[in-house]
Amino acid sequence: MLMKRIITLAILLPMMHFSVAQIPNNGFENWTSMGTYSNPDNWSCMNTMTVSSGIFTCLKGTPGNPGTSYLKMVSKNISGLGLVPGLAMCGPMNQSTLQPTSGFPYSQRPAAFSGNWQYMAYGTDQGYISISLTKWNTATLSHDVIAFAYYPLPGMVMSWGALNIPLTYMSPNNPDSCMLILSASNANGATTAANSYLYLDDLHFSGSAIGINENNSIEQFSIYPNPVKEFLYFDLSFLKNEKATVEIYNLVGKQIKTINNIRKNTELKISVDDFPKGIYLLKLLTPAGVSCKRFIRD
Repeated sequence: MLMKRIITLAILLPMMHFSVAQIPNNGFENWTSMGTYSNPDNWSCMNTMTVSSGIFTCLKGTPGNPGTSYLKMVSKNISGLGLVPGLAMCGPMNQSTLQPTSGFPYSQRPAAFSGNWQYMAYGTDQGYISISLTKWNTATLSHDVIAFAYYPLPGMVMSWGALNIPLTYMSPNNPDSCMLILSASNANGATTAANSYLYLDDLHFSGSAIGINENNSIEQFSIYPNPVKEFLYFDLSFLKNEKATVEIYNLVGKQIKTINNIRKNTELKISVDDFPKGIYLLKLLTPAGVSCKRFIRD
């Protein structure tokens, strides 16, 4: 009987570890040496762009809280490049748009994003954290936004403190992926300042989100084409007599466009010709609820 319990425990432990595994390298204990500098495993940053200057905006800090190391992001003024933000993303990053090209697999519905942090911004600069939980929609061939948080960092934290960012859910579905953006600068387009810094450790999701009321009509609206080059179309025929609002954000949380007082319309057309290439969130707000879609400007 004892041997059977030991065998059962040995089988369950890996399963339990998998079930709670969340953000890759969430404690920033694992770093890869690139010769003159190191990069945090599973995270993208600006170091490959600034290596020729010998100045780096993403550094390994010690000791960790907890552990042996933490992520240290510091914005720098670099000759030839100008002001470069202390920026990191979990997964690959497009070096031209400074936006994530993809995230990591994630299928839970947490209530909040948590961790330990220190933070200081200079001048009018302000850092931010952006979290996006998405699910691939096989009908529209695009990523639906399940939950989202864009958090401009407040005040300053001069010693290790606890960070907690609530997530806002747009859908009752479970996500299948997550994208995280961490930045010491440039919240809502704030001017990057040299030496603004953000230190983070022990990142994790916490709690469990309660369900939201599903509104089938609003969840059924689709956007096309995706990717898009010039005009983005979407169907608003489900609207009754109420007015709707459309807001478009880039993935660093900056609001790009707003269209107010939209009424029932079979097809609405929005020009995205002047949008830089990258990933965007389109938020539809109606009296019946809120829904988000993700699209790519190609």
